[in-house]
Amino acid sequence: MNREKLKTAKRIVIKIGTSSLILANGKINLKNIDELAFMLSSLQHEGYEIILVTSGAIGVGLNVLGLDKRPSEMAQQQALAAIGQVELMSLYKHTFARYQQKISQLLLTNDVIEFPESRKNASDALNATLSLGIIPIINENDAVSVDEMDHKTKFGDNDRLGAIVTTLSDADLLIMLSDIDGLYDKNPTIFDDASLIETVSEITDHLMKAAGGAGSRFGTGGMTSKLEAAKLIFDANKQMVLTNGARIWEIRDILEAKKKGTYFGQ
Repeated sequence: MNREKLKTAKRIVIKIGTSSLILANGKINLKNIDELAFMLSSLQHEGYEIILVTSGAIGVGLNVLGLDKRPSEMAQQQALAAIGQVELMSLYKHTFARYQQKISQLLLTNDVIEFPESRKNASDALNATLSLGIIPIINENDAVSVDEMDHKTKFGDNDRLGAIVTTLSDADLLIMLSDIDGLYDKNPTIFDDASLIETVSEITDHLMKAAGGAGSRFGTGGMTSKLEAAKLIFDANKQMVLTNGARIWEIRDILEAKKKGTYFGQ
């Protein structure tokens, strides 16, 4: 039923998480980045308008410096983000170029989105970039966006950023690539009888409570932030699919309204 609307989506935001960009050993997942660039370039060449919201700056920064764990000091994390963002964009630039696709970079902070004039400027920049056939790659500006700042620069996480970019760009669809196949009725890593929820038409209090916190039915994998992002998507009358970033090729199946991941829509 609802998924049929996916076939009409033309402007699409793809959000990819750090777990899909960085291997368990801390190295960069070059295979996934290559598959992502191939898929998004192919779709762009076919007439879709594609926006990529990426995480991974700090993870890539750790890799560049050969560090095993994220430092606790905020200034060190900011430095890692600044170092990693350059390397991440370099990787994207060279990989997308292999498929004859140009990219651009847009770093955002929450205050930019909250202030009407700068929000319009960001929206105008996105629209102009898309009109040129370029894929904008968006990340939070982690080098300056920290929780301690009084003027609320931080989005909270890139799941929320993905939803905000979807509304900012008036996109038709957000595809969220995560480390899980979708939303389950219970934690699939613990319960063998866990079932994938194919469609969610409303974010209820019951659903939010089930997804919250460590030891919940969904485990600790950040499902709460994905449901918070879905709330923003519903409020804007948009649609979203949560699926596994290990299977980039399923993006095309999603656009053909096949039952992949969890569909959030009304």
